[in-house]
Parts: sequence; C-alpha cells; structure tokens
Amino acid sequence: MNFKIGIIADWLKLPFKESMEACAKMGADGVQLYAVDGEMAPENLIASQIAEKKKIIEGNGLQVAALCGDLGGHGFERADENIKKVEKSKRIVDLALALGSNVVTTHIGVVPADAQSDTYKIMQEACNELAEYAHNNGAYFAIETGPEPASRLKAFLDSLDSKGVAVNLDPANLVMVTDDDPVQAVYTLKDYIVHTHAKDGIMVKKTDPAIVYGFFADGGIGDLRLEDYFEEVPLGQGYVDFDKYLKALDEVGFKGYLTIEREVGANPAADIQLAVDFLKSKFS
Repeated sequence: MNFKIGIIADWLKLPFKESMEACAKMGADGVQLYAVDGEMAPENLIASQIAEKKKIIEGNGLQVAALCGDLGGHGFERADENIKKVEKSKRIVDLALALGSNVVTTHIGVVPADAQSDTYKIMQEACNELAEYAHNNGAYFAIETGPEPASRLKAFLDSLDSKGVAVNLDPANLVMVTDDDPVQAVYTLKDYIVHTHAKDGIMVKKTDPAIVYGFFADGGIGDLRLEDYFEEVPLGQGYVDFDKYLKALDEVGFKGYLTIEREVGANPAADIQLAVDFLKSKFS
C-alpha cells in the first residue's frame, strides 16, 4: 500500500507554526487546513503571507494535502446564495494552488434522489461552474461523502460536464449517517476519489441523512440530539472495516492522502496520534 497520512491541523487548536511542528512530530506527511474564515481565509492573506505559511509547512517536511473550503449552510442547494459561494470557492482553489495543493474539500448539500427536482438542477449548475474552474486550473473540488449514498453521488458526478468536481471519501460519514458500505463506495466512486478522510464511527439509530445534515446547515436549530443517532470514535473502534477499506483503495489505484479528522473527544491530539500509529500499522 502506498498512501500518505495527513492531519487536519485545526483540530490541534495550536498557533500555525506550532501546529505544523506537532503534525510533523506525529509522523504526518501532510496537513489539511480550513480556509473559510480567520487566519487562512483567502481574503485575509496577501502573497507574502501565503509564501511564509508555505515555507513553514515545507520547513517541517510537510505538504498541503488539501484545503477545507466547506462554506456551511445548505451547500449549493440555494440559487440565491450560490453566486457568492461559488466565487469564494474559486478563491479557495487559488489559495490551495499557491500552497502547493490541487484539492479543496467541501460539502455541496444533500443530492436529491429526484434528478429532475429544482434543487438537483441548482446544484448541478453550481457544480458545473466549480468543475470548469477547477479543471481549467488543474484542481479539484472534492465532495465529502455522507449526505447521500455513494451510488447517488456517482450519478450526480456523472451528470456534470467535467471531473473538476470529484470526491473526498469519508468512510465514517457513510457508516454513521447514511448506512452505506464504505468499502463498496470505494469501488463505486473509484473514478472520482482524489482525497480521503481517515475517520471512524458507529450508527446508533438510523434516520434520514437529510435530517442530520439539515441540522448542521441550520446551526443546530431544533431539539435533535445527534448522539442519539451516531458517534464518532477513534480510528479502529467503529464500524469502518479498515483492512477491507484500505485494500479497496489500494485495488482501485488510489495513492493520495488518508487525512485524519478527529472532531470530538476529550483529547483530539492523543486520538490523532493513535490514528497515525493505527494507519502505519496497516501499511507494514
């Protein structure tokens, strides 16, 4: 197996330089960075600052695996929001390229089952514009799996005009929320996978994924208790069969990043180190 290990550095909650040093010490090959707001937002950086960030990253022997360009809300489901969101997404691609990466991960909303629905067509229009921009610049917008089954996501991607919109395969989202098999998802989406998240979880109770992602989109409005439905757990302790999952990635020829995402837990840094060690044990 020939995979690279990444870490979403933001979960360490350290200043930038210290965060890069910590990721290198943990044994990562690369980092994923949030680029939506704050210090790493494109509008908050000038060329000299980007160059300095890149110097720090490379000085620690790391690469940028991807930027996270998830703009939140309902993704690209709403036409009145898409002009601003599409333009900001393009600027995040520009930043990724300046930092040496060609991948921006994002959520686009929940792809409807009805391909003739207005929402489906609105999402197609936005994603076609994103795909064209990314493709023309040698980059990808990588949709994170989870809001819909892999087969539906593939059909949506097949309907687009180019492969500039691709896939960030998150196996935990599939088992926690969608009740979809992440191993089969690798084979289903094999032509589109450009990045993955190394994450694990369990489903407690099944519900409509649109309800869960709608909860996030609306900022937690309502009395839904997410812990009643799923739980994110440290790598190797959930429902993702990593032996079969990594074998599938290897079989379809994926050579990119397994980027560790640990959004919860009392000590994310310790869990991230465990995840690095867990993955490396699978490569030997």
